[in-house]
Amino acid sequence: MKNLFLFILMNFLFTACAETCYNPPQPIVFEFVNSNDENLITNGTLTQYSIKEENQTGIQLTKTSDDKILLENVGAYNGIKNYTFSSNIKEFEFSIESSEFNSGCDGYQINKLTFTGIAIDVKDENGRYKIIFQ
Repeated sequence: MKNLFLFILMNFLFTACAETCYNPPQPIVFEFVNSNDENLITNGTLTQYSIKEENQTGIQLTKTSDDKILLENVGAYNGIKNYTFSSNIKEFEFSIESSEFNSGCDGYQINKLTFTGIAIDVKDENGRYKIIFQ
């Protein structure tokens, strides 16, 4: 009986203390510039901006110290979601395609961003997206 109790206790401890691990998708960073490569937040041109998910839920945005925008908590799903960027200058749409992965930890990865809009150009610079307003 004592051995059975120890077995149950040890089994409970090992399963209860098992660490769960989760890797969120990498953050997405947008930098908004004009055709002269001037940052539009720094020069005061871009003053109001927001991003909404296809179901009209607002996305949390953080302005970095170097006047870029960090999109938080996006990409944690399987499939494609559509987003709308609105500002005092322009509006455009983009989609994020993500997928689940498991490499020792559960998590999601962003596979592809697709931008659509009039008079914008986007350069992918190692995970930072430079959005050029014409």
